[in-house]
Amino acid sequence: MIALPILLLTLVYAAPVPFTVLLCGVVFLAQLELGAMGLKAERRREQWFTALCGALTVFAMAQQHFTVVLLLLTLTLLLLSVKILFSLSDSSPEQAIAQIGWLGFGLLYVPLLMGHVPLLHQLPDGRAWIFLTLLAVMASDTAAYFTGVNFGRRKLYPLVSPNKSVEGALGGLCGAVLAVLLVKWSLLPAMGLFEAILLGLVLGSFSQVGDLFESLLKRGCGVKDSGTMIPGHGGLLDRLDSLLFAFPVTYYAARYWFCA
Repeated sequence: MIALPILLLTLVYAAPVPFTVLLCGVVFLAQLELGAMGLKAERRREQWFTALCGALTVFAMAQQHFTVVLLLLTLTLLLLSVKILFSLSDSSPEQAIAQIGWLGFGLLYVPLLMGHVPLLHQLPDGRAWIFLTLLAVMASDTAAYFTGVNFGRRKLYPLVSPNKSVEGALGGLCGAVLAVLLVKWSLLPAMGLFEAILLGLVLGSFSQVGDLFESLLKRGCGVKDSGTMIPGHGGLLDRLDSLLFAFPVTYYAARYWFCA
């Protein structure tokens, strides 16, 4: 997949502003995909408006203008509420409630969680922390898949994702721990061994919960993939689901545990 090398090259070479602009573009597309997944062709204008405000929210977070972040979130919610309130000819009140709920949820799920990435990028050794998160999530996904295929016996959460197994989840935790240890030895030598193992276990857990949560959203929307943006791999959200939960964990660990 070509997206991963591009992401890694951008991580290594991009200045903060181009990095943030690229991230805002990813958030915009991912939020459009989320809106279409839950609302199909309904409320198309509102979907685009929410995606644009979500991208602007990430840019404001990157500049650490948190008052602007609150302003954007508040205005977006208010304008969406007014628009849906006075356009009930397009839908019933019951549908309107579901629509405003889905749009409001999307404004938090994608932008607020991904907004931690530029904040992480600005920390000391920020690029190393982002690389650690990417590697831990990829290692967790890969190890969980191969462990589950070869040794999976007990279902992990069949109501949400029938193919995942307890053995696969344990393999994913081991993969994340090994990835964090690799980054510790190569890029973050000040991190202690116990700290690296603990961070790997936490990241491995949250990345798998993020994957399960997106599976819940897809199951609730009655779709197999979040979209068709990446041919052969589903949608953009299918690639971001684990990272959405992992990046905030890394940011708060790095900011208040390792950089305090």
